Amino acid sequence: MSQQPTTAPKPSLQGVRIKARKGAVKAHAKHEPTVFRDQLYKHLETVPAGDFDAFTNKLVQAGSTLEFLKYADALFEIILVGGLLQPGGSYVEESGPTSPFSISHVKEPVQMEDLKPYIDVLNKLIRRYKYLQKPLEESSLPALLQYVHRWPPAQKDKLAMTTGLLISQGLASAACLQSLTKDHLIKNDVSISAVTVVFRAFLAEQSMEHLAAALKKGGIKDLMAFFPPNKREPKYLEEHFRNEGLTQVAEWWAKKQYAVVKDSLMKDLQSMCEHEESDENIIAAIRSKQDASPLPDTELIQCIWQGLMASVDWSARPDQIEGLALREVSKFAPILEPFCNGPKTEVALINVVQVYCYEDTRIIKAFPQILKVLYNKDCVSDQAIIYWHQKGSKPQGRQHFLKSTETLVKFLQAQEEESEEEEA
Repeated sequence: MSQQPTTAPKPSLQGVRIKARKGAVKAHAKHEPTVFRDQLYKHLETVPAGDFDAFTNKLVQAGSTLEFLKYADALFEIILVGGLLQPGGSYVEESGPTSPFSISHVKEPVQMEDLKPYIDVLNKLIRRYKYLQKPLEESSLPALLQYVHRWPPAQKDKLAMTTGLLISQGLASAACLQSLTKDHLIKNDVSISAVTVVFRAFLAEQSMEHLAAALKKGGIKDLMAFFPPNKREPKYLEEHFRNEGLTQVAEWWAKKQYAVVKDSLMKDLQSMCEHEESDENIIAAIRSKQDASPLPDTELIQCIWQGLMASVDWSARPDQIEGLALREVSKFAPILEPFCNGPKTEVALINVVQVYCYEDTRIIKAFPQILKVLYNKDCVSDQAIIYWHQKGSKPQGRQHFLKSTETLVKFLQAQEEESEEEEA
């Protein structure tokens, strides 16, 4: 009995629906992309080539009668690559008509300025039919990108540049680039070539900071994933982007890696010090880490200082804190000294000590004495201290630190003058 009310109305309701849509049934048969394509072409073929405003208007008009949401993938295949594709990336009709409006018509070699009017049309279309954005970034672009190995270089460039511009304008997410990490695309540098073109197009419009944010938001964590397995080395990645004129990508990636390596090294140093490992073992561990993932010398020395000092137990009485700081720096100096190899590194060490003392006001007054310990233990030279004092210091607490080290600097300058006179 309970089924009667639910089943009885169905036939009459369905019948009503069929009557209301009888005229549209043939045109909108269940998923017939070729019918959709032919109808879309009819809207577009009356527009003169290059009249982008008219193309925009025709596409917006077409959206009111054609089922854009149902045929979103077909729509974007037509606009982005000129026709419908079969699974695998070949055209449904190799010799069939190409779309009157398509990015595949952009003249070659592809120039950004020639591509932008097409992107503008897409932008206006998606603004009018906002429901198109989701299928574009979640379905259409990922599907098209996985076929880049099937197309001639110019066609690849058109799609990759379009993708870069769409991401830069917020019309698509960088998540679509995940498609390019598939095994068949990674080999022969297909993926990294496409990603490079995507980045170049993006950076022509936006900053590296915006690209970094877009990649993070899209879940693109490791650029190495776009390289063949035998080329997944930091030096290869940096070299590739520098050679392609995208130095900002190489530098951003290196800094990102430095942050990971530094964090790991600081934790290792803290742990080794707390377990009272020998200086020799700690130095060997630093060298091993540096061989595996090199940091610039200036970054490394700062990292070593922070890792060592993180192991210090500062729970002494306030009047004993400064003495404790000097004892700890004296103890750590033999570990720092082998890595203080040049003026830049020495100034970087002084600066990390300056900022450290500025942030921990309990030892701020001990700064000149810490500097003296580092000088006596051959971690920093007199020239490095003098240079730091004259023009190399950090802004944090600068006036205080320069004033507190005046006596030491004058002493070092006098010594330097004496040795110069002796040599003369």
